[in-house]
Amino acid sequence: MLAATFTWGVSFVIVKRALADSSPLAFLSIRFALATLALSPFVRLRGGWSGAELRAGALLASGFACQVVGLQYTTPARSAFIVALSSVLAPVFGLLLLRHRAGWMVVLALAIAGAGIYFLTAPGAGGLNRGDLWTMITAVVFGGHIVAVAELSRRYDPLRLVWLQIAGTAVGVGLFAAFFESIRLFWSPALIGAIVFTGLMATAIALLWQMRAQAHMSSARASLIFCLEPVFAAMTSWFFWGEELSRSQGLGALLILGGMVLAVIGEARTDTVPGL
Repeated sequence: MLAATFTWGVSFVIVKRALADSSPLAFLSIRFALATLALSPFVRLRGGWSGAELRAGALLASGFACQVVGLQYTTPARSAFIVALSSVLAPVFGLLLLRHRAGWMVVLALAIAGAGIYFLTAPGAGGLNRGDLWTMITAVVFGGHIVAVAELSRRYDPLRLVWLQIAGTAVGVGLFAAFFESIRLFWSPALIGAIVFTGLMATAIALLWQMRAQAHMSSARASLIFCLEPVFAAMTSWFFWGEELSRSQGLGALLILGGMVLAVIGEARTDTVPGL
């Protein structure tokens, strides 16, 4: 699970570099097409697809599309910490949509993470930029996606569900790129390397690692490990891009990370302790 989380964290920087040579939706479509091909031999594809499975695929596609568009205008570290809000929002969506219980710790976590967003986006230097706003949409979509997949994985083959979402993202984003994007592709070594890394390692292989690991640990423990993703992204962005967070932004990042951990702990307590 740590290897998968590290791979996802590093991918923020790699995608940011790739967008210098490619329009965002074209890159995303090619990345997920490669991941679809890589996972196809391991998936049982016979049988029809349910409407719920198709909707989950559409949700994932829209989330990744907003994320990669946002990365054009914001930094990898900021993007990673904002996307990480999905872990805090997931229990809220579970409460609103599925009537899941949510304890006071989840509510407090949301407030702390909201304060973190304020400081992370540097209010003294202009606040939220266009990329941050696109990425916040990603966090909302991914929060709903976490809840949807948790419910669907109990009724459907998880590997087949993952494959459908990846394939749906490739097709859906590809259609949007063809009709609404001015496609730009410069086949540089950096772009090719980014497509191979994100398509194979950060999508196909990392998802298989995640599925294998989560079979041997609780969802709360897995979610705590996922909290390291923005940390790995920030470290990688500092190493390769020289990105440094100001004191205010560093405080915001810590608040978001703290909110994520508190949300996971609160959700775990709500699931296990009567009356919460």
